[in-house]
Amino acid sequence: MKILKLLFYTASTLNSCVVGVPHREKPWFRLWPKNVPKTLEYPEITLPQVLEKSTTEYPKRAAIIFEDTTLTYEKLYENVRRFASALQDLRVRKGDRVAVYLPNCPQFIVTTYGALEAGAVVVPCSTAYKEMELKRQLDDSGARVLITHERLLQIASETIRKTSIEHLIVTSEQDYRYLEDVNNAPKSNGDKYIPLLKLLQEYEPTPTPVAINPKEDLAFLCYTGGTTGTPKGCMLTHFNCVVDQLHEILFYQLKRGEEVLLLFLPLFHIYGLNRCMGTYLAAAATIILLERFNIIKVLEAIQKYKVTVFPGVPTVYNALISYPDIKKYDLRSVRIWKSAAAPLPTSTWLKFRDLIGASIVIGWGLTEASPGLTLTPLEIKEYKPGMIGIPEIDTDVAVFDPEKNVEVPVGVVGELRARGPQIMKGYWNKPEETARVFSNGWLCTGDLGYMDEDGMFYFVGRLKDVIKVSGFQVWPMEVEDVLCSHPAVLEAAVIGIPDEYHGEVPKAYVVVRSEYKGRITEEELMKYCEEKLAKYKVPKKIEFIEELPKGPSGKVLKRKIEFKREPAEHL
Repeated sequence: MKILKLLFYTASTLNSCVVGVPHREKPWFRLWPKNVPKTLEYPEITLPQVLEKSTTEYPKRAAIIFEDTTLTYEKLYENVRRFASALQDLRVRKGDRVAVYLPNCPQFIVTTYGALEAGAVVVPCSTAYKEMELKRQLDDSGARVLITHERLLQIASETIRKTSIEHLIVTSEQDYRYLEDVNNAPKSNGDKYIPLLKLLQEYEPTPTPVAINPKEDLAFLCYTGGTTGTPKGCMLTHFNCVVDQLHEILFYQLKRGEEVLLLFLPLFHIYGLNRCMGTYLAAAATIILLERFNIIKVLEAIQKYKVTVFPGVPTVYNALISYPDIKKYDLRSVRIWKSAAAPLPTSTWLKFRDLIGASIVIGWGLTEASPGLTLTPLEIKEYKPGMIGIPEIDTDVAVFDPEKNVEVPVGVVGELRARGPQIMKGYWNKPEETARVFSNGWLCTGDLGYMDEDGMFYFVGRLKDVIKVSGFQVWPMEVEDVLCSHPAVLEAAVIGIPDEYHGEVPKAYVVVRSEYKGRITEEELMKYCEEKLAKYKVPKKIEFIEELPKGPSGKVLKRKIEFKREPAEHL
């Protein structure tokens, strides 16, 4: 029982649970928050057990509020177990992959935790994906079940014809309104798919217990481009995810059963999935869920529901400080304003502080780390360019010379590497890629940064040419492949250019085939890309050039392309 309490009580109560694991004095301990333990013994429990604990303690508390419709913890967990029973009847067994291709809605949470309760591994899929992108993820994961929304049904139904998907489960636009009492929902029938509400109505919340080893068995396959641009599934265990949740609960001393989280970040992204949704369900918080960011809805929700925690990304903060009527709203209930997933410009941090009178805390991590690695303590009221915080509990971060594979001195820029209990098992079915990303127990993040004398870390750039658009990763090779599939394009090179709102956007340099010169326009190529790529991957600028600079081997030398990128301010 002592171990279970470790996850579910406030920081002050947790002091008695801290285990005296020997550890050397870290430089960042000088900045360590008060009442936060430096090392822990972690509970070996599953994500559904975490939700069950919150339900047992706060059954009538609102777990999710979506479009002014409330779902209590008691009813949320009941639906989770109903869905788990349904999946088991569909012969979903331990370790089977279940893909979730849904926008933000309560059904995302029900089906995700229901799949986990059934012993399955959840594969979150971006709702921005088109058929080609979705198929690639389904094929690689070997998912047997796909859960989607009626708005995405056309893409989903076309895609699954060519995959291993056996069951297509579809939720409708208004299904969330009936989750508090599914038995009173109208009966629904699907033709070529299974309606979600029908499953919740037909099955009792009595799934067969599944023996899960939290440290070994996977909870999520979250896809990332990795270090080469090839999509890879990060194998995150239940233990990895619980550890990550516990880090935020303790580091920011969340008040169990009292917090109110505003969540508009996409749940299919690891930041929204585990660090937000998972963590705040573990803290028995109320989650005010929005399908997407809408500045008026966001400000109204903060004021109406007295939101206490606000996780955002730089584009959101840029929108807030640019909104002329922001002073009309009462935002004083928010005690934690957070930013992660993309570099936060210093000017944005300063303008927000001057306008709102609050500091933004910064987090840095990656999908491979479930995702958290560093956080800025609440006590820090100043921001220096690139500041990303200090390592989380039981987490080591170090700066390495990536070529010599040795640590560099304080203040010297190198590759940021990390190790800790929240870091993934490896990449799905990619042992060589897994071996490449680990070095002597350290996860090689591919990010560049440095540590100052106090143990504070700073991010300065990336080793690879990854383009981050509002926190989403864009891999140039993927965009180049689409461009080159157009009959008018001979060659293409894509780079990231600074953008005040999105942080970065893709720009393409295109060499047109001689017979098409003067017959193809920038607008035509953009429209072509829009038909094949998620919107954030589409180049915002296309420039036609006579030839791409190349090295002796024929490799395109992007650094020699005429456009000179200015260094952007980073997280």
